[in-house]
Amino acid sequence: MRSRIWSLVVVSNLLAAASAAQADESGLFGTREFRASSLAALPQWRGVLERVENERPAWRRCASDPQACPNKAGAAWRALLRGLEGAPLMEQLKAINRFANQFRYKSDSENWNKSDFWATPVEFLARSGDCEDYAIFKYMSLRELGLPPERLRIVVLKDTLRDLAHAVLAVWDDEQIWILDNVTNAVIRHDRLGHYVPYYSINEETRWAHLPKGSTMLARIDPRLLLGEGSAGR
Repeated sequence: MRSRIWSLVVVSNLLAAASAAQADESGLFGTREFRASSLAALPQWRGVLERVENERPAWRRCASDPQACPNKAGAAWRALLRGLEGAPLMEQLKAINRFANQFRYKSDSENWNKSDFWATPVEFLARSGDCEDYAIFKYMSLRELGLPPERLRIVVLKDTLRDLAHAVLAVWDDEQIWILDNVTNAVIRHDRLGHYVPYYSINEETRWAHLPKGSTMLARIDPRLLLGEGSAGR
């Protein structure tokens, strides 16, 4: 989680100045949510989505012929997904969380010699990654199993217990939200994780900024800026 992410974190923190009338009051981790449809302020995520589309033919070849997989990890991933087709959602969540978490955490500087790099599933399977890479891998795995994007979000947040930036995957199941996290194989309800304070969350179509419900700051800033639109998001 580096420079580009932190520029968005600063923008998200400005949400304390936005009007309560513009927010969803029943948001992730008990926050108020501010939604924007554009992903223009998230070049790393848009880059992942573009590279994923380029990878999909290789995913399909690997799914039909294990010998066509780029490595053993890729073959194991496709075998996992085949075995989970039609399974109950919670079984899918637990299995995908465990599978991804077996890979050793690696920072972007160690892995890519870059301060910030978001990896596709194939890149993750080849090199592992850091917290957002686990979340992306789990997101794409569940998309392969047929979950629609509106039920999935990658969440960039602050872990207040460890005092560091972090990323997890949130999954909507009827009225409940489940969290898949690389620090545990347990799949946990979002309302049990009070030490997680989200900055922003994303899927393929939308992004949200988050504000604690108890904020008392005044509504004086254009909400377009709060979501990375206009000059504040460049």
